[in-house]
Amino acid sequence: MTPLVVVDVVGLTPKLLAHMPNLSALAKTGWQAELGTVLPAVTCSVQSTFLTGAMPRDHGIVGNGWYFRELGEIFLWRQHNKLVAGEKVWETARAANPGFQAANVCWWYAMGATTDITVTPRPIYHADGRKSPDAYVRPPALHDDLVGALGEFPLFQYWGPTASLASSEWIIGASRRILREHRPDLLLAYVPHLDYDLQRFGPDAPQSLRAARDVDAALKPLLDDARNAGATVVALSEYGITPVRRPVDVNRLFRREGLLEVYTQDGMEYLDPWVSRAFAVADHQVAHVYVADPADLPRVTAMLGELSGVDEVLDREAQARYGIDHARAGELVVTAEPDAWFTYYYWTDDDRAPDFARGVEIHRKPGYDPAELFFNPADKLAKAKAGLNLVRKKAGLRYAMQVVPLDPSYVMGSHGRLPISADDGPVLLCSVPDAEPGGRVAATDVRNLLLQLQGVSEGARR
Repeated sequence: MTPLVVVDVVGLTPKLLAHMPNLSALAKTGWQAELGTVLPAVTCSVQSTFLTGAMPRDHGIVGNGWYFRELGEIFLWRQHNKLVAGEKVWETARAANPGFQAANVCWWYAMGATTDITVTPRPIYHADGRKSPDAYVRPPALHDDLVGALGEFPLFQYWGPTASLASSEWIIGASRRILREHRPDLLLAYVPHLDYDLQRFGPDAPQSLRAARDVDAALKPLLDDARNAGATVVALSEYGITPVRRPVDVNRLFRREGLLEVYTQDGMEYLDPWVSRAFAVADHQVAHVYVADPADLPRVTAMLGELSGVDEVLDREAQARYGIDHARAGELVVTAEPDAWFTYYYWTDDDRAPDFARGVEIHRKPGYDPAELFFNPADKLAKAKAGLNLVRKKAGLRYAMQVVPLDPSYVMGSHGRLPISADDGPVLLCSVPDAEPGGRVAATDVRNLLLQLQGVSEGARR
C-alpha cells in the first residue's frame, strides 16, 4: 500500500499559493482543485467532514464549540473523538486492509481516537492551578521520544499573542520523525501557522504573505521526506481567511433587550446560560443562537435580521439547506456579512468583564476570541507583564496572563461563512495524477478521495 501524507495547511488559498513554491510543486506532478467547505467553515466542523464524509447534521460537530444543553454549559475546543459521529477514514481503510496503521499529528478530536499514533496539544493542569505546555501522545513511549528530539510542545506559540511558526515547526518535526521511524500508512498533520497573521493583519498584508513563505519553507523537509519514502501527499485547507473590519456584538444586543442574563461574583459578570432566554455562542463569522422559549423565536429572529453585520438568520428549516440542522445547533444560526465577524462579549462595562476576558482562556470563554492573538496595544507594559509571568511559571508559581485587549477592532481577518470567491476559499493539492477529479472537490468527497488514493475499493468505501 502506498503511504499517504495529508497536510492540513490552515488558511491556505489559491491566492496564497503564489507565494508558496514547495506546496505549489505538488500540482506539477499531480493536480490542484478548488475545495468545497461546509458551514460553519471552521476547524472542527470541516475536519470532521473531511474524515467522515458527512455533513455537520450527521457527524454532529456544528462548530468549534456549542452549548451543551444537557450540562447547561458552553464548551469550545473539546478534544474527545467520541463527539464525532460516523466512521473515520482510517477505520474504513483498516476494515478493508487489516494491519492498516494511521497517525494523527494535531488534527482535532484526537483524544480517544482509534488511530495507532496520536499527538495533540494537551497542557499539564497542575493541582495548584498552574498550566504547563505539553502534548498528549499515544503510544506513551513516543511522548518522551518526541520531547527528547524536539523539546516540549510549544503551547504558547500554538495559540495566543506569542503564536508563531515555532508550533508548526514542532508539528512538522514530529510528523517527519513518525513518518521515518513508524512508517504509518496514513499520516495526518495539522499546520496552523497561516491562521495567526491572516487574522491579525488580514490575508493581503505583508506579514501574511511572509507567513505563507515561512510555512512553505518549513514544510519542505516533510514534503521531501514523503517523496523519498514513496508517499503520496495531499495538502488541503479547511477555509480561507478574508478581510474584516466590523465586529458584531450579538450578546450585547440580547442583554440590552433583556434576553441575556448574567450573574456577578467578585465584581465580575458571567454569562448565565441556564436562565437566559437567548444568547449566542460566537464562532468567527457564524454564531449559534440558543432560544429557550419557542415563543421568543419570532422576536429574536427579527432582532437579528435588523442587526448591522448579520447576513443570514437560519431557522431549523434553513439550517437543513446547509446541512447543519443537528440537535446541538442553536435554534437559530446567524452568518456574518463578508466584512464582519461575531464577538462573544456580553458585558457592557469593561470594568465588570470577567478576569478570563483579558487572558488566553479558550476553554472558559463562551465563544471564540481572536483578540487572544494580540498583546493589548493600549497597555505598554503588556509584553513585560507576560515576561514576568513566564518567570513566575518557571519558578513554579501561579500566574495569570492579563494581556489580551477587550477592543475587537484589532482583528483584520476572519472566516466561517461560505466563501464568495474560489480564490479566497480552500484548495486541495495532490502529488500524483491518480484520482484527479477534473473539477471542484466537495468537502464530503475528501474521505473517499483519500481512500481511493490508498487503493481501498469503491465497495469498501461505501
